[in-house]
Amino acid sequence: MNAYTLLPFIVLIAAMFLMTRSAKKKQQQAAQMRNEMQPGSGVRTIGGMYATVKEVNEDTVLLDAGPGVELLFAKNAIGAVLSDDEYNRIVHGIEHDLKSDADVVPDDASSLTETDETDGSAAAAAASDDKIDLGKKDAAEDADAAGAAEAKAEDEPKKTDGDSDAK
Repeated sequence: MNAYTLLPFIVLIAAMFLMTRSAKKKQQQAAQMRNEMQPGSGVRTIGGMYATVKEVNEDTVLLDAGPGVELLFAKNAIGAVLSDDEYNRIVHGIEHDLKSDADVVPDDASSLTETDETDGSAAAAAASDDKIDLGKKDAAEDADAAGAAEAKAEDEPKKTDGDSDAK
């Protein structure tokens, strides 16, 4: 047999090996997550129900889905164990206050440009702003150019519907 005829089979076997390896790794991570469940943690079932773990047994989990509602699920039916912040955000609508953890950003940028230097340097910076030339024409030059364009348009005879430039 030729090596080129065996190459597709080797590639196929390698791809199958890699796929089963990644699937096995995901299953192990899910099993580890389910084994680390503790009473009081929030979970989402594979059916999309959110509840709090009340009791963990070897193969089952007792969930508290609301006042007076206790449900018995298989451990394999737990889709995800949620953090306390995420569970409270989803179930109770309680947002974690991130603003208290970080500095407050002002609505305008004026406080960002202020410096601790003296007012004399601020006055010098304002004076230097007056002399900036951005290369724009003066208003008088603009008016002269506009007037010349209007005069040229008035000199040409106006065309009617039947007239054309071709002669």
